[in-house]
Amino acid sequence: MPSAAEQLAANFNFSNFAKAKELRQRILFTLGALIVARLGTYIPMPGIDPAGLAQFINSQSGGLLDVFNTLAGGAVQRMAIFALGIMPYISSSIIMQLMTTVFPELEALKKEGAAGQKVINQYTRYGTVALAAVQAFGIAVGLEHARGIVIEPGMFFRLTAVITLTGGTILLMWIGEQITSRGVGNGISLIIFAGIVARVPQIVGAGLEGARTGAINPLMLIVVAIAAAAIIAFIVFMERAQRRLLVQYPKRQVGQRMFGGEASHLPLKLNVSGVIPPIFASSILLMPTTIATFNAQSMPDWLQTIITLISPGQPLYLFLYGAMIMFFAFFYTSIVFNPTETAENLKKYGGFIPGIRPGKKTADYIDFVLTRCTVIGAIYLAIVCLIPEVLRADYNVSFVLGGTSILIVVSVTMDTVAQIQSHLIAQQYEGLIKKAKLRGARR
Repeated sequence: MPSAAEQLAANFNFSNFAKAKELRQRILFTLGALIVARLGTYIPMPGIDPAGLAQFINSQSGGLLDVFNTLAGGAVQRMAIFALGIMPYISSSIIMQLMTTVFPELEALKKEGAAGQKVINQYTRYGTVALAAVQAFGIAVGLEHARGIVIEPGMFFRLTAVITLTGGTILLMWIGEQITSRGVGNGISLIIFAGIVARVPQIVGAGLEGARTGAINPLMLIVVAIAAAAIIAFIVFMERAQRRLLVQYPKRQVGQRMFGGEASHLPLKLNVSGVIPPIFASSILLMPTTIATFNAQSMPDWLQTIITLISPGQPLYLFLYGAMIMFFAFFYTSIVFNPTETAENLKKYGGFIPGIRPGKKTADYIDFVLTRCTVIGAIYLAIVCLIPEVLRADYNVSFVLGGTSILIVVSVTMDTVAQIQSHLIAQQYEGLIKKAKLRGARR
């Protein structure tokens, strides 16, 4: 089955695109919103000394701040109003997904359809504001403890930082929701995508400069470019991979007509969890290293030894990173996909898997197949994320932006291309319907 990108390339022509006025408006709106989101990463937060901040960021290279800086599109290293990025919203969404599996009231809201989802989305926004305020206060206190960054420490600076950073996150959340409803693609994902892609020219330029000065072997750059292309192709293949379960619907008679009897498929992706496992794993593993940089002189020797062993590039770090990615892949898959609920929905609408009894047997079979798929998906995520870490540690080459960033870029690109393709197909169908109505009117 051809992908959305292949269908778009085969069917795309400028005449069809010129007729798709709504699609052009959506694309232009998306680009405009992303430009606003990027401009916000260059507006500095008040009360910060740029020179002191730059020195502090350089000392934190390779820590948790690098992960947040990448996801925030470079806003952290400039301590801009969008320094928190969209991560509080993502964290709030994950917390709400966890809570829907724990609290029956939220689970009932989830089953109410669009009305219940609207209430859950509102709770998610409230949670985003709370998380952003707490994180902003923590950042303000941390900046005050780091000497030479805050010009005038005190309660006024903390209040200003909380209002500025929380307001920036709320604005980004609103921009993302507007892109989703009025633009093309998922707005939250596109904001992260734009921030990652914006850093690519800088990293490519640094690599070419290193090759020119002799700091990096030019042959190694070629190898890295080939490896990057191979990893991207591997990610595309694995993200499209599915295990399709045959679902049969029985025939039923309504009046004088016979309905049903058709067969369909229940698609199970190999990677249901997406990019959440690598983000969680890297955040947890890099947190001790980041905290240690603030208290390097007061730590005992045994704790410094442990921090050194789990620092990026070390064998123990790579082992723990891969193991945590696989753990979170299973954990998050169990949250977002419920085999029991899927089996109940199939039974409710009369669907069944041939050879499997509806109900609990179907749920057990779906869970069995999903577990095997998740094993392959978890191994795939670990390989994709560990290869850049190994190259970075052994050859001192910044492999574009790391496995997590490559996953985000490829996944968001595939999703956006699929939506553009669906808009073009819908526009073509509308044109055919209008022509058919005109011909019918003439007759």
